[in-house]
Amino acid sequence: MSQSGTHAQRLRDQWLAILVLLLFWWLAAWFVADPLLPGPGQVMTAIQVEWQQGRLLHNLWVTLERVGVSFCFAMILGGILGVLMGRFASVNRLLDPLLIILLNIPALVVIILLYIWFGLVEVAAVSAVIINKLPNVAVALREGGRMFDPKLEEMARLYRFTFCQKLTEVWWPQLFPYVMVATRGGLALIWKIVLVVELLGRSDGVGFQLHLAFQLFDVATILAYSFAFILIVQLIEWFILQPLDRKATRWQEVSHV
Repeated sequence: MSQSGTHAQRLRDQWLAILVLLLFWWLAAWFVADPLLPGPGQVMTAIQVEWQQGRLLHNLWVTLERVGVSFCFAMILGGILGVLMGRFASVNRLLDPLLIILLNIPALVVIILLYIWFGLVEVAAVSAVIINKLPNVAVALREGGRMFDPKLEEMARLYRFTFCQKLTEVWWPQLFPYVMVATRGGLALIWKIVLVVELLGRSDGVGFQLHLAFQLFDVATILAYSFAFILIVQLIEWFILQPLDRKATRWQEVSHV
């Protein structure tokens, strides 16, 4: 089966799974008949209300900004750190204990400490997310740094590649699959941490709205914001990450020919 056919089949399977999930959800809500388990229709009504009152778009955008800034800094800093650790054994020995500590510190502890030390400010909120995500990126890219092909390095040396040529034509293609792994895991983790950050110390964003809805036991609104953000993340997966993943797969197929 061609790559385009495989992609189309994957999309059909995903939509089928979503429809089955919606059916089970509707049946469960109908059977229970309790406000604490609203059905899809009630959640859609909550989404419409939040949208019409301007809260949904504003809070989604605020959360997306925090996710975007945190993600970029975590990927850049963690990527540089991970590649250096993968390429140089001395750097890995020096920084590996710190990496293990960061991996095992609960995200909630980091968030609380930064809020206590720096106050309930945006810098503390974003920094807490970066610190929590950075070690995961470093671990993924460290493996990528270890897998560099010495034959390609030798070829680049013989042909006297410039640093930019090495970066774009030798290192980046080899690192790209590991970057994609870190990217997918990063988005899944970062937006969850951002919600906790907003719940504990911000006055806007999806996390803050979830906190307000929790105080009122408004499950429909909780699900409305949750599904709205999940939809955004899924769109990023479909229209950005999966095309990039297919591009990486094509490069690997060509490199093995």
